[in-house]
Amino acid sequence: MSFINVKHISKTFKVAKRRSGLKETLKSFFKRNYIYIEAVKDISFQIEKGEIVGYIGPNGAGKSTTIKILSGILLPDSGECKINGLTPWKDREKYVSNIGVVFGQRSQLWWDIPAEDTFDLLKDIYNLKDDEYQKTKAELVKLLNIEEIIQIPVRQLSLGQRMRCEIAASLIHNPSILFLDEPTIGLDAVSKEIVRDFIKKLNYEKKTTVILTTHDMNDIEALAKRIILIGKGQILYDGSLNKLKNKYGHIKRVTVYSKDNVKTFRKNGIISNEREDNFYTFIIDINKLTVSDLLNYLSSKLNIIDIQVDSESIDNIIVKLYKEFEI
Repeated sequence: MSFINVKHISKTFKVAKRRSGLKETLKSFFKRNYIYIEAVKDISFQIEKGEIVGYIGPNGAGKSTTIKILSGILLPDSGECKINGLTPWKDREKYVSNIGVVFGQRSQLWWDIPAEDTFDLLKDIYNLKDDEYQKTKAELVKLLNIEEIIQIPVRQLSLGQRMRCEIAASLIHNPSILFLDEPTIGLDAVSKEIVRDFIKKLNYEKKTTVILTTHDMNDIEALAKRIILIGKGQILYDGSLNKLKNKYGHIKRVTVYSKDNVKTFRKNGIISNEREDNFYTFIIDINKLTVSDLLNYLSSKLNIIDIQVDSESIDNIIVKLYKEFEI
């Protein structure tokens, strides 16, 4: 049996609906109209211990609902979920001692006290032995580069500093599973790099299973080898990121620097070309025209000084995937 087993999970929310205006507001006191939103529809997947999985999809796709079910916060309407042999909403007390959760939009740190005081509180909540706690805290503080900030009140920290402290707090009890919901939202480049490097190191050294939901595809590309795409509450794709790149990443951008002036290029496989100053930019389909063949063709027309080849960005690949599934 896999480490995480999700079978036919569904969740529907009943939401009150009314039109704007005072008259409609008064009506709603006596009679309310409701609509039913299927947040998650019969989803199933398995995740092995030590995997890092990117769980992606547009807003409203059902990502957060899934994470809340997996972390035991929500009870599904139907279906089964076993994580390390436990059902999150039935074995809650035992289960939560083995998971760490970071929601980018919410904080578990006490706002008016230093992060280190929250760490000490969590030590008591999880009944951690002092020597074990001190060792883990020292490792987290060093790896997340928060030595100089854990004694500053949380409200005085920058977003990047706070998020690093949030991650440390979620891992102070050495959980075997880490749920990350937008962990790098709003962070600067340096903070993002620190967080990504830390997650990779944690996964490599402790085999921590990581489920990552984010709209930052650079996070996915840096951390996850496998992605699960959810849209309209359903699993639309579950597979390797490389396979996805191979399927949709056949478009390349080739920039050529040349002082020669050529107006027309005609070659099967060239989708478009533009010239600005002494730079020619070609968009090509490598299924029809390889970069090598393009350069051989251009060499007969231009004196090439320099070239640059860029693959399709991961963001564009995901956009194409969304369009294919009409989400």
